[in-house]
Amino acid sequence: MDMPEPNSAILSRKAEIVARLRRVLPPSAVIDDPVETRAYECDALTAYRCPPLAAVLPSTTEEVSAVLRVCHEERVPVVPRGAGTSLAGGSMPTADAVILGVARMNDVLETDYDNRIIRVQTGRTNLSVSGAVEENDFFYAPDPSSQLACAIAGNIAMNSGGAHCLKYGVTTNNLMGVTMVMMDGEVVEIGGAHLDAGGLDLLGLICGSEGQLGVVTEATLRILRKPEGARPVLMGFDDNEVAGQCVSDIIKSGILPVAIEFMDRPCIRATEAFAGAGYPDCEALLIVEVEGSDAEIDAQLQRITAIARTHNPVELRESGSAEESAKIWLGRKSAFGAMGQINDYMCLDGTIPVSQLPYVLRRISEMTKEFGLDVGNVFHAGDGNMHPLILFDANKPGDLEKCEAFGAEILKLCVEVGGCLTGEHGVGIEKRDLMTTQYDPGDLDIQMAVKDVFDPQWLLNPAKVFPLASSEARRIAAE
Repeated sequence: MDMPEPNSAILSRKAEIVARLRRVLPPSAVIDDPVETRAYECDALTAYRCPPLAAVLPSTTEEVSAVLRVCHEERVPVVPRGAGTSLAGGSMPTADAVILGVARMNDVLETDYDNRIIRVQTGRTNLSVSGAVEENDFFYAPDPSSQLACAIAGNIAMNSGGAHCLKYGVTTNNLMGVTMVMMDGEVVEIGGAHLDAGGLDLLGLICGSEGQLGVVTEATLRILRKPEGARPVLMGFDDNEVAGQCVSDIIKSGILPVAIEFMDRPCIRATEAFAGAGYPDCEALLIVEVEGSDAEIDAQLQRITAIARTHNPVELRESGSAEESAKIWLGRKSAFGAMGQINDYMCLDGTIPVSQLPYVLRRISEMTKEFGLDVGNVFHAGDGNMHPLILFDANKPGDLEKCEAFGAEILKLCVEVGGCLTGEHGVGIEKRDLMTTQYDPGDLDIQMAVKDVFDPQWLLNPAKVFPLASSEARRIAAE
């Protein structure tokens, strides 16, 4: 994976730059020891690593502003970092960059149950947002699989989703406002505790911008009342395409489940060995969850199971208790960890129209034979957000390159059928060079022109999202 050569002038001024950072932050908030900076050399895309020039851990918006002013004056690239769970290399640094981590910024600043909002610092983890309001029967809807660890900052940067996004939407549908620090240190407020803001939709621009435009330090989030009840049904099928068609038929029927999750045989077997959820040994598994009153749940599940029976499921198991519901979800929530115990893998997140699920699953199966690598499929089937896990051996020469080539073909397939390169993981460096598959040069130029406005010196996460060849002239001109 190509990255720009580090700026030798910045490397030669490391001591001076670090000294300036120490003047605006507490001593423990600046890390420049080469051994200690290795903790920040990569995110969850661990195939590529590079220790940063330094890492800083501010605790307030004011401290973030002071750091960015120093880096702006010194012309030092800054890579914002949440919890480091990005699977696309979104927070991987270069040797001349400063990592700006928000992990110490984890306070709840305001809770307003009447207006259903919570304002938090963005280093707070996703799950702990719901934890802060659950005693009052509220919750925060977006629920990435990494929600125990991932930070709201990263959720905003990548527009993260989760199992329940089919009904409640992804981060952009639950984000009301942000406090953001521009690269020159200016603090701006965008959106807020209201349904809509006048003028340009700058909030929609910020959510999903992958740290290209500013550093989001505080977020106002929508919180919701917990539903009266929820109940999943587990469906097993002897064919992946049939399971995909079942998903398409459920969506076409007009029913809106809160979640539809898909797992295939490799994932089913791995999760059974890992978590013992009691899944059937079949080719494909769907978990469909609905919510509401008991009568609403019964009516929805009756229609859903009727659709499923037209596809001859090998198992149809409706939850009868909270314990059974937890058991049904246990395997799905454990899937990524379970797969990691048996193999190295690359997790993709291309998104496709739900109607294309059967075809795309068939093509992925055909491509496993072409590339000689197995794939485990586990994904948010209801909104077509696919997570193929390509299995490879990181210690075998050439296997990583083969895996990346396979992944590129899957993502190109997603675009070909009317989908897009990423649903929630972001572009980062993983999909950066595939952007020309989805966008023509004019499209990319418009996107980069937006970055020019927010970050004219191209110092914020400059080697991400846009192909290096496309952004080279702008990056050089800004030096």
